[in-house]
Amino acid sequence: EVKLVESGGGLVQAGGSLRLSCAASGITFDDYAMGWLRQAPGKEREEVSCISSSGGSNYYADSVKGRFTISSDNAENTVYLQMNSLKPEDTAVYRCAAAGALTSDADSYLYWGQGTQVTVSS
Repeated sequence: EVKLVESGGGLVQAGGSLRLSCAASGITFDDYAMGWLRQAPGKEREEVSCISSSGGSNYYADSVKGRFTISSDNAENTVYLQMNSLKPEDTAVYRCAAAGALTSDADSYLYWGQGTQVTVSS
């Protein structure tokens, strides 16, 4: 059974930071690109970032470039999202997901976590 379990969400003031983690099991982590996607109430799902299976390439949405950093630890089967300079518009449920290759297409993901809430107050 594939499991992707996110942690690290919470409430933070604008300008603050959070670090999300996603622990994967049931997949060969080295075979998958890992991504973070978010969805706020009333808004479409947005792919935030993706990292290749090797960790050597990544993708960021324009809305988070320069503020968010994705990384992975293949030995721990874990992907992280460091979020700095958070803004109220970053408020959403953040989900990690696994894809066959690095992608900027949210529909390409094969496996999904349940999500963690991130709330940024102004």
